[in-house]
Amino acid sequence: MPEPQTGAGPADGNTPGAEPDRDPAAADEPTSPPVPSDQPEPSAQPTAADQPEPSGQPESTATADVPAPRWSGSAPVPPPSPRRPAWGESAEPTPPQAVPVGPPEHQTPVDPWAGVDTGGWDLPSAELPPLPPTMPYPSPPSTRQWSGPPAPPVGPHPLPPQAAPVPPQAARPTMPSRPMSPPAPPPTPARPPKQRRGRRSSPPPPAPPPDWQAPKGYVPVPVRRRRRWPWLLLLTLACCCGCPAYYGFPVSAQYPARAALPVQIEDLSLRQDSRSAETAKQLENEVRQEHWLAEDTFAGVYSTNSGKRVTVFGGTGFRLSPESDAEAEISRLTDRYALNAPETVDTGVRGRHERCAVGRADGSDVVVCTSVDHGSIATGVFTRLSVGDSATLLNTLRAQIVQPKG
Repeated sequence: MPEPQTGAGPADGNTPGAEPDRDPAAADEPTSPPVPSDQPEPSAQPTAADQPEPSGQPESTATADVPAPRWSGSAPVPPPSPRRPAWGESAEPTPPQAVPVGPPEHQTPVDPWAGVDTGGWDLPSAELPPLPPTMPYPSPPSTRQWSGPPAPPVGPHPLPPQAAPVPPQAARPTMPSRPMSPPAPPPTPARPPKQRRGRRSSPPPPAPPPDWQAPKGYVPVPVRRRRRWPWLLLLTLACCCGCPAYYGFPVSAQYPARAALPVQIEDLSLRQDSRSAETAKQLENEVRQEHWLAEDTFAGVYSTNSGKRVTVFGGTGFRLSPESDAEAEISRLTDRYALNAPETVDTGVRGRHERCAVGRADGSDVVVCTSVDHGSIATGVFTRLSVGDSATLLNTLRAQIVQPKG
């Protein structure tokens, strides 16, 4: 037989020192008991007789009788480490759920003294020694009771005198009973004095201490009452004068006014030809007929080098409601220029109202705008301009034509 090589592996083919991966449960199982030499073993594993024995060492009797244990190839497994708590799980152990207790009437009664030796309760208790005698409380001294004056002798009670017979009285006519007067009404409680609204009664001044003395030369000064009539007077004046001033300022700033047509306004030039003069004369007469309270009237035709044409006309005079006058002027010109729905334009001046509308004149589109305040009215017909540009240009023409009287 060939001799085994030094460092050869075990009979089961596993490498010593390298533990194979196996189930921990299988590793914890106990090692199988040694197999006796007389029982057959698998051919893959050598028997104890085939193992070489080192020379020079005597074989003991115990070794020869007991076979060597079979090597299982497993190492001791350490106990498992405690499980780490999962995320969000409390580290404290979860207490067990309490067992629900039924109502007391359904529970079995339990004797708390069951199985307890209670025979010692009947034993006689030890007698305590008697207490020492206490000192008696001294009795009060006897006093002589007062008997009072001697009682008079008691004799027989005298008999009452016999009453004389009462003569019969003649029957008197019964008088009718007087009717009882009704009870007097309860007194009416006095009404408390009326106090003014919004006025609280001031508490009385504190009294000086009893030992207080005024300093030398002190003169008491009476407390002045707050007078409210000046404030009421100022409020009345503000209401009576402020409101008229608020509404009257635009009237005073816009009336009276005068009108004059300048020859040049920015890039617009006043046309002096006969046709333009005839048109201006006709428009001025129409203004005079429509506004018969007008103090002064004006009309003119302006044009630019690029071909833009502007016709402006109007008049001066006091107007109480400029907004309604502006709407009436647009309504008057609707049929002549075939105007559409008018638009309201904000002028930014208190008391001045402006309306604009788009129409047609001589086969071309025109924009008609009118501006009315408390002192004058101005209307313009613009060609080749938008509604916004026409309203702005009318304000520029109005500022140059209409001037307040100084």
